[in-house]
Amino acid sequence: MLAERFVTPKLRDSLMTRENYKPYPTIEDRHAWDGLPGNLRNYWIRKGAEKLDHPWKTLTATAYMAYSRTGDRERYDADSWERRAALAALVIAECLENEGRFMDDIVNGIWCICEETFWGIPGHGYMMKRQEQLPDASDPVIELFAAETGALLSWTHYLMHTRLDRITKLIGERIEAEVGKRILDPYLDRNDFWWLGFNEERMLNNWNPWCNANCLAAFLLLENDPERREAAVIKAMRSLDRYLERLHSDGGCEEGPTYWMYAGGMLFDGLELLYGVSAGGIDVYREPVIQEIGRYLYKAFIDESYYVNFADSSPRVQLPAELVYRYGCRIGDDRLSGLGALIQRGKREQATEMEFSAMSRLLPALFHYAEVDSYAGRSPYLRDAWLDGIQMMTAREQEGTAEGLFLAAKGGHNDESHNHNDIGQFVVYCNGSPMIIDPGVLTYTSKSFFSQRYTLWAMQSAYHNVPVVNGVQQMNGRQYGAGDVAYTLDKAASLSLNLAGAYPADAGMTSWVRSLRLIRGSWPYIEIKDEFVLRQPTEDVALILLTPHLPRSEGDGSFLLQDERRNKVSIHYNGGAYKGSVEEIILEDTRMREAWGERLYRIKLQLAAPIDQGECTIRIYRI
Repeated sequence: MLAERFVTPKLRDSLMTRENYKPYPTIEDRHAWDGLPGNLRNYWIRKGAEKLDHPWKTLTATAYMAYSRTGDRERYDADSWERRAALAALVIAECLENEGRFMDDIVNGIWCICEETFWGIPGHGYMMKRQEQLPDASDPVIELFAAETGALLSWTHYLMHTRLDRITKLIGERIEAEVGKRILDPYLDRNDFWWLGFNEERMLNNWNPWCNANCLAAFLLLENDPERREAAVIKAMRSLDRYLERLHSDGGCEEGPTYWMYAGGMLFDGLELLYGVSAGGIDVYREPVIQEIGRYLYKAFIDESYYVNFADSSPRVQLPAELVYRYGCRIGDDRLSGLGALIQRGKREQATEMEFSAMSRLLPALFHYAEVDSYAGRSPYLRDAWLDGIQMMTAREQEGTAEGLFLAAKGGHNDESHNHNDIGQFVVYCNGSPMIIDPGVLTYTSKSFFSQRYTLWAMQSAYHNVPVVNGVQQMNGRQYGAGDVAYTLDKAASLSLNLAGAYPADAGMTSWVRSLRLIRGSWPYIEIKDEFVLRQPTEDVALILLTPHLPRSEGDGSFLLQDERRNKVSIHYNGGAYKGSVEEIILEDTRMREAWGERLYRIKLQLAAPIDQGECTIRIYRI
């Protein structure tokens, strides 16, 4: 898409030089910085003031080694990211205040980060040629956070190199040297990084746009040589093409909305850099797949910060409001821009804070804040959506509001990026409140990826809203997936799929057809119907429903769920054929507790007598 259209003999002439490339105002442009809204200025100056005399925590060797010794990646990662967040806040505060009081702390931050042996995190050390407990300084691999750091330092240099030079030119020169040897040179010289997609990799995910966008930012901001700038642009376009080739035409993010920020969102960051440095010459915003990648967000949107959280996504997602707004503007979709404006109005100045201190997002969030704030747009509460590539359905009672029932369900296969074994999974919300849920993701450790991933309970199908038959769960692998998938939309929104292919032979399934419907009308309800044929009779068949609310039994065949806002749903099932029970799951993981509180509840509907074929119908009503 990109390389085929834009790699021409005229490309170099269409790219701005470093001297002419001015994506956002520098600290010298006082009219732009002084003209930002007063509430925004005060917010970021306060954030910078909180970082004055910052201690810059030491990143010790033993903290790095904790990953290989105990599996812990939180301590080192958090301290590393906190350094970068502090530097970003100090830089923005100084650009706003322009009095010099943040400069010493900025210099300390730059120097500390430049002194780090490795800009990445321990969990990504596997990319180095020597597999040791500590990083090899002679092997400058580019992974997610090395690329992020290179971009942060490059933006810092761009914004305030004149002020740094007043202290000593060695600071700016150090940034250029470190970014050069850690990011610019290996990006041009090496093709073996798996995320580039040049070696027939089995899977590409968010790493591709995430790394490419940050490396490209570093080149455009720091590289003087026109030949190297052109080479970097060409390489970025060719690599992004590899990523785009593997996406479904529906634009769906199989990694979930949390990872959209670093998949589709980072793709947009990269496209914006290409668009900007070419003065709009490199423009693919009319391409259908690029438009659908943005539209995925409101198709997965439920209400407030809740999104459909399949795969390694948390249920609450803090999307970058201005980026969502700007994406909508680029593709001419006022519903997407409206979602961005809705997010910002809900969070106000806090909406300009960015995870991992991404300046490519923070700067436009500041300079477009007033524009986003005044935008009305179109309601992002879409009634129905079907993404046929990732096989995800969403449906709500009515367009334009979170009031009523909301259903999302998925098919797909069990080798998706950041996969959970969850074919046939569904979630139910009532008035924007979670009732039947996907648990989401645990805090990442050394077990979260590679061979031990499915030893973690949150990745297993037994903790999703799918069957467990003869004690057997779904298996991971591309061969384990949904069959006979069919979506229909008439009086009801409906998804039908055969789950049998997601289970190994030991489950004893011949067929397991699940139908999920949102029925609208005077008395709306959600229906989950399972019709199954087994190879031999068994009573070891259980249907699972996971909820954050204590289920209250209301006699044979029904449970009541109620949240703290008194939203209620009633769950009805075949009480004569199935016995209902409830298991409490105490949540000890920090990330899971942040999402759901101290506990979850696992409703189990167990067959009462052995059969080799039958059905179970679950109906969910709001009260």
